[in-house]
Amino acid sequence: MPDQSSLFKELTRAESLYRLGSVSLGRIVFTHNALPAIRPVNHIVDDSGLIIRTHHGAAIISAAVGGVVVAYEADVIDPDTRVGWSVIVIGTARFVTNTEEISRFHRLLRPWVSEPTMDHVIRIDTKLVTGFELVPGPSEPDSASNRQS
Repeated sequence: MPDQSSLFKELTRAESLYRLGSVSLGRIVFTHNALPAIRPVNHIVDDSGLIIRTHHGAAIISAAVGGVVVAYEADVIDPDTRVGWSVIVIGTARFVTNTEEISRFHRLLRPWVSEPTMDHVIRIDTKLVTGFELVPGPSEPDSASNRQS
């Protein structure tokens, strides 16, 4: 069976944000107790940035309080076909404080974990957005068919 390789294609900012908006789950990367921390969270993409919800006591709270830089990654990559995409957003995490926005985001973004209260809404600005797509490349010949008897 021929082996399919993939080609790496950079995505534009618009393409990256579109793909990020097409999925609901990603990973937020931040510093917690001076060490890297990664947490899976669900999100929505809004004109104002990337929006996540969290609960009181979550490790990401300290990052949002300080307005520190975080990374957010989401992807869809098929290991069998070796095609898909990955998007990374790097930006400042800050609490949403406007009560109208908080209410709107509570309606739009349903938590996927059953924490008692996911009252905190965090916005990550999307100043730095990078993405890539893995697209099908040329088929490599089957090594068995290349053998001569």
